Amino acid sequence: MNENSPQPLTQPSAQPSAQTLPLLGAAMPVRVLREMRDWIGENNRDLELQDFIRADVLNSGDWKPAAAEAKELLADYTGRLGIHGPFWGFSIATEDPDVREVVRKRMQQGLDVCEELGATQMVVHSPVTTWGHNNIDAYPTGRPDLLGRVHDSLDAAVTRAEAIGVELVIENIEDKDPAHRVDLVKSFDSKSVRVSIDTGHAHYAHGSTGAPPVDRYVTAAGELLAHIHLQDADGFADRHWAPGDGTIRWPSIFKAVASLNATPRLILELRDHSEILKGAQHLIDLGLAR
Repeated sequence: MNENSPQPLTQPSAQPSAQTLPLLGAAMPVRVLREMRDWIGENNRDLELQDFIRADVLNSGDWKPAAAEAKELLADYTGRLGIHGPFWGFSIATEDPDVREVVRKRMQQGLDVCEELGATQMVVHSPVTTWGHNNIDAYPTGRPDLLGRVHDSLDAAVTRAEAIGVELVIENIEDKDPAHRVDLVKSFDSKSVRVSIDTGHAHYAHGSTGAPPVDRYVTAAGELLAHIHLQDADGFADRHWAPGDGTIRWPSIFKAVASLNATPRLILELRDHSEILKGAQHLIDLGLAR
């Protein structure tokens, strides 16, 4: 290059070293943890246990043997442990006050599990629906009414979560506008309520309902982002494929996460648990994570 050649406006940024890349974790039931304990434990990767979502398990106390086995398997584990909380059969914004009583019970049962395990995070499903997105503002009190019902369902759980050091992270399901769920989280004004993003759910909403792309969910969450379910999809349905098997643009997501002053748990949540290592390796090969 001679002295008259155009000069670059900026110097190329240095590539992150392997040790500065974000660390991947995974979601799995205890039966899979038996096989993947070494991978989780070698770097104390973030772990989310999936055994505790069902009402029959929570009501019967059948969660206790799974919790006891998990504690044994994780005896030397010092990473960040969470659970997927119960969600089948209800919305945390249900209009029926009797059902809200059930929701309050399920949240407390999930926190019982957290307390037993020493888990510090519990995933809760967003109440926002596609129909609700298009219709909530047709009613003058639509948004405050929804917030009131959510608080009626969760306030007691939030108070307990604050006392025992657990974060409730609210995960997008049908959410079309990522800001709606962020506003819901902010309404609690609590360090124990944070934002979760499921990449496949967001990609479905983008492809099928006109939602923004997945990275916009990240930037909308900002520093409230505490948890991400990493799964690939095709923009049509909730696939829970290994990263690389769908059409999600992973570099844009990790770039958005890197721009935040936050360290969300990066949890591979795959339908086929045998593909966790394959999905992790795809993100590693892209230079996005370790």
